[in-house]
Amino acid sequence: MEALLTSTVAVAIAEIGDKTQLLAFLLATRFKRPMPIIMGIFVATIANHAAAAWIGDWAAGLVSSQVLNWIVGLSFIAVAIWILIPDKADDENNRLYQYGPFVASLVLFFIAEIGDKTQVATVLLAAKYDDLLMVVVGTTVGMLLANVPVVYAGQFSAERLPLRWIRMITCVLFAAIGIATLIWN
Repeated sequence: MEALLTSTVAVAIAEIGDKTQLLAFLLATRFKRPMPIIMGIFVATIANHAAAAWIGDWAAGLVSSQVLNWIVGLSFIAVAIWILIPDKADDENNRLYQYGPFVASLVLFFIAEIGDKTQVATVLLAAKYDDLLMVVVGTTVGMLLANVPVVYAGQFSAERLPLRWIRMITCVLFAAIGIATLIWN
């Protein structure tokens, strides 16, 4: 249950103001059809985060638990610092738009998540917790909690949110997870 809750909260908060949330906003304003966009986000996130969790679990088996705790703890602290760097939306002119909202959302979200903070967090969470399914479910729910309201709002601008404060709170959350990993494991 800890893996599910930590994964959900960490990714939901980290996703606020992230480039994939900005992508969700762009897709919503372009297509104005929320369900295919949400389904594209859902499928892309499951595929991307399942692969990330598998990599985290695999990597965890390569080193001793003591070394792994240091790697994971310090990596969470590095992600905390990375979160403070704002993301920018990618080019809105994309040929994938011709295939409709589901395919555009699926492909663009999958690609945007590669190497993204939330994917790195998924790798780290999978290395930290033994329950890969709960990590993938948690990170997927976290992505949906952050992106579905943006898709439905459509016209609501992410610029109205206090992104600086959200980034700082998220930074503290990831740093706390990192420190807790270093101290208690």
